[in-house]
Amino acid sequence: MKKQKKNTKHPSIAFPKLIRGTLIRRYKRFLADVALEDGRIVTAHCPNTGSMKGCSQAGRPVYLSESDNPRRKLSYTWELIEMPSSLVGVNTGIPNRLVYNALSAGIVPELSGYERVRKEVSVGNGSRIDIVMEDRLANRCFVEIKNCTLVEDGVAQFPDAVTGRGLRHLLELSRLVSEGHRCAMFYLIQRTDAASFAPAAAIDPEYSRGLAAAEASGVKIIAYDVRIDLDGVALNRKLPVRLPGN
Repeated sequence: MKKQKKNTKHPSIAFPKLIRGTLIRRYKRFLADVALEDGRIVTAHCPNTGSMKGCSQAGRPVYLSESDNPRRKLSYTWELIEMPSSLVGVNTGIPNRLVYNALSAGIVPELSGYERVRKEVSVGNGSRIDIVMEDRLANRCFVEIKNCTLVEDGVAQFPDAVTGRGLRHLLELSRLVSEGHRCAMFYLIQRTDAASFAPAAAIDPEYSRGLAAAEASGVKIIAYDVRIDLDGVALNRKLPVRLPGN
């Protein structure tokens, strides 16, 4: 368990050395063919299980990292795609790390005042919550984190495909609230061109209704975007959340 620290600077995650290329295609969810600037065509691991709607168009500039681990089947990992109005972070491993660092540093006002921060905590029935925080009186706050890359007309939206798993997370948080715990759903928008956040009702209306119900039950809904460039990514600013009926 890690104690929170007072820190006014938003902690960042540095990218490894990046290699520029052009996206040829993304397929089988976890694979992407990329033409590098030296003329080679490589297959990179795509660390994103979503549909990547709006940020996986062929012909766009992309940036890969390279590993020298001989045990890896694919040495390249797709990290970023360059869209007309923003770089977009592809790697879904980033949000949990970034939010954990920010909460540990005590720089998210909506979720401050906790002494300990833990990752991947079991809450029974085989469920795990991304982050659990505890204050000096052992009061707990459960935080589930979602990666968001879809932005349309300035509105960041989640999910980018129907997600039964995401809906189950909302129900789990609502259950924990009913038991007297504090809970939050945290959407990390890995790009810079959104002005607000809303559930993607046109893609998954059930999730949209579920998010509104979770908020009504007492789950706090939080959305932040990032500062992102070829050096790294950092938590940036809180965005307004627009829910159905609000």
